[in-house]
Amino acid sequence: MPHVLVLNASYEPLGVVPLRRALVLVLENKALCLEESGAYMHSETRVIPAPSVVRLKRFVRVPYRGPVPLTRRALFARDGGRCMYCGGVATSVDHVIPRSRGGQHRWDNVVAACRRCNHVKADRHLRELGWRLNHQPAPPSGLAWRIIGTGHRDPRWMPYLQPYGAEDAVARIDAPRVS
Repeated sequence: MPHVLVLNASYEPLGVVPLRRALVLVLENKALCLEESGAYMHSETRVIPAPSVVRLKRFVRVPYRGPVPLTRRALFARDGGRCMYCGGVATSVDHVIPRSRGGQHRWDNVVAACRRCNHVKADRHLRELGWRLNHQPAPPSGLAWRIIGTGHRDPRWMPYLQPYGAEDAVARIDAPRVS
């Protein structure tokens, strides 16, 4: 099922919801459709364009959310689905400083890795193997990462996410990797 970007009344990105939830918001007159996906939803008496971006009519106060949570999906979004060691397709998560050697499970110590590199590295330090990282791992910042980190991306969302760091996030995700 497609997903829809939800914006606050101030155009601040709030999150991503399933299409069904977004349609309910629009039909209950709680949100306005800003962008359409090109598809149509049919009922017995109505045909409604499926939204891609909706904006709430009333401002919703959002409590401080803290840093972006470290999830597998967000990690793969940050690293662009590429192995941080060889640039291949990433399928697993690796700790740069192994947990068995005191490494923490934090943004600055976790990277996406391919199966081969993760197996070869095992619980050794990079200097023991003579390896280096393509990019230094760091926690993502900005509201756009909360949206992009969900793994759902739609090009129609970018104009609404750009003021919140989306260009940096997308550039980091889509950057070509050195093999």
